Amino acid sequence: MTKEYILHLLTEISNYILESHPSRMVISLHQEEDGMHLAVLDDHERGDKELEKIRKALNTDARPEMSDYYGTMGGTDLVGAARLNLLGWQIKHADVGRTDNGTKIDLWIGSDRFDSSKFNIPD
Repeated sequence: MTKEYILHLLTEISNYILESHPSRMVISLHQEEDGMHLAVLDDHERGDKELEKIRKALNTDARPEMSDYYGTMGGTDLVGAARLNLLGWQIKHADVGRTDNGTKIDLWIGSDRFDSSKFNIPD
């Protein structure tokens, strides 16, 4: 993964999280040869409907041709679900859940050989 691609992903997910004005946001990045895991935790409690909306937007079918095109839109005025759909086209899978006092989003990016079980950040 290129530095620019990783920065793009970090920017998009950070912008989305910051829209809810959290007082705490933690980002963890783990890279391997075949992929990467990006975990984002915040202290904003979201309802079931919002968590499902995030989960659905991030787990759209991967569309590399769209991610190349829309990847250039990072930093534009996209908000909410539009920003998450842009991310969803670029990632392999996303897990979305609650922590004791907020939300955790796990983004998995890479080839089928990427072993996501090798890395996990506790809630």
